[in-house]
Amino acid sequence: MDDSRDGTDTTADGHVGFLYPGYSAEDDYPRMEALLRDSGDPRAAGVRLPLVHTDMGTDAHRVDALLEMGAVPRLAAGVGELKRAGARAVVWACTSASFVYGWEGAGQQVTALSEAAGLPASSTSFAFAHAVAELGVSRVAIAATYPEDVAGLFAEFLKVAGAEVVGTRGSGIITAAEVGTWGREDVLRIAREGDDPAAQAVLLPDTALHTAAWVAELESELGKPVLTANQVTAWEGLRLLGRTVRVPALGALFDRA
Repeated sequence: MDDSRDGTDTTADGHVGFLYPGYSAEDDYPRMEALLRDSGDPRAAGVRLPLVHTDMGTDAHRVDALLEMGAVPRLAAGVGELKRAGARAVVWACTSASFVYGWEGAGQQVTALSEAAGLPASSTSFAFAHAVAELGVSRVAIAATYPEDVAGLFAEFLKVAGAEVVGTRGSGIITAAEVGTWGREDVLRIAREGDDPAAQAVLLPDTALHTAAWVAELESELGKPVLTANQVTAWEGLRLLGRTVRVPALGALFDRA
């Protein structure tokens, strides 16, 4: 039933909207939606993960470009389309262009996005912080596609959230476009190389990296929880809606219900 003037589906209480920069691993979202649908968990009924692409500006893992990429007017431009798709919460599906603002600045970004959308909002950076807390782990390792300086900013963000970062590894990749070409073997390799014996969980913080199909395999390979950017972004959106869905294929984070 549609009784709103802007075309919003008012029955879509399980719809989470995502603002995704450019084009790289956006197909993780329909893949995760399918995994939710096929999970057999009745709480997944009606869950949809509509996505709108935002203007990236310059595709570069550089601080100046990331600050431009995450500017609120760029994000707000996609809000109307998400609301018309029935979104009841919105998540900025980008890690680097949120943590680059620092903890306080990333919070201001999310607050402004929420005000623009008139909906609960978050970002992938906060999704990681909340997911680490949900798993009850304190020591994490970062296996990043980014250059070392940008990976270090993510480590600082997590430290403010209360996590102990025992290892940070950057890969020096400048563009999301290149990251989006990585496949299964590349993802397994970066996770293995970024792991640390002291880490209770390994974090792969780039929404440009395809990971949704391999989270369970990553965890089996490393013998510990693995948090990936698109996985935690979807989980964060469901958290905003108060939805808990059990999907073991998406790893320990989705296997706690």
